[in-house]
Amino acid sequence: MGAADIVPGVSGGTIAFITGIYFRLLEAINAVPGAVVRDLFRARLQAFWHACDGTFLVCLLAGVMTSILTLASLISYVLVTYPILIWSFFFGLIVASVWHVGRQVRQYKAFLCVPLVAGIVLAWWITTLSAVQPAPSSLTFFLAGALAICAMILPGISGSFILVIIGMYAPVLDAIQSADITLLALFLVGCVLGLLSIARVITWAFHHFHDVVLAVLTGFMIGALNKVWPWKQTLSWRSNSAGEQVPLNEASVSPFTFADITGQDPQVAFALLVALAGFLLVLAVEWGGGRHQRNG
Repeated sequence: MGAADIVPGVSGGTIAFITGIYFRLLEAINAVPGAVVRDLFRARLQAFWHACDGTFLVCLLAGVMTSILTLASLISYVLVTYPILIWSFFFGLIVASVWHVGRQVRQYKAFLCVPLVAGIVLAWWITTLSAVQPAPSSLTFFLAGALAICAMILPGISGSFILVIIGMYAPVLDAIQSADITLLALFLVGCVLGLLSIARVITWAFHHFHDVVLAVLTGFMIGALNKVWPWKQTLSWRSNSAGEQVPLNEASVSPFTFADITGQDPQVAFALLVALAGFLLVLAVEWGGGRHQRNG
């Protein structure tokens, strides 16, 4: 989940969903506020730990944080050095995730096309928004954390891409790489408050409108494919923390248009192979998650 959340266009919630831990995660998060008031404030530590599924949450959080801290620099490097291949890999991941999430619908009915199309249109529109570059401040880090976590927990919506849209992706990555404890703490507090709020809403929605929610999420993932399309035309640039010019706003183009515009090899054959690898990886993760559930 941590590795996915670093990448704009890929959702950690999708990884949680295909590995079969998504609903356990929602239940554990929802239990935290009540457990704090009922048990933690009364020093009933064992009851608190059991009520909020503490071991599960700590292991998951440790994995996410370890992945973010260790892979932030690597993923930033790969996105710049091998953009076509890495985006092709993510494209294959999301296509497989669309298939996986769509299969979870209990009853396929014609009216589900409405939320499906709505999800596609909304996600596609979001991917076409121009990124902004606000002046990073303590408040913007806090608000960015609250907003991004709401997207990260939803399958199909990338919290990292939301950070790109509001212009906070680069500042957050810079804070991670420079170990700016103050700014990271504010971002984390925003994440916690946002997570506690959105998890309850998502749980309620799944309990009352299970198939509709899945149709919307499937639409989100289909629409998000525009963001991870491997061949892009750069419309505007920004300077990163090292003073280098990197793409800010991009538009999807065909491989042949990409070759004409940039004069670079579109690497179509390699891109297809890497996309297939991403697709097969999701199938393998899904198989492993299903096997774990059956054995558990």
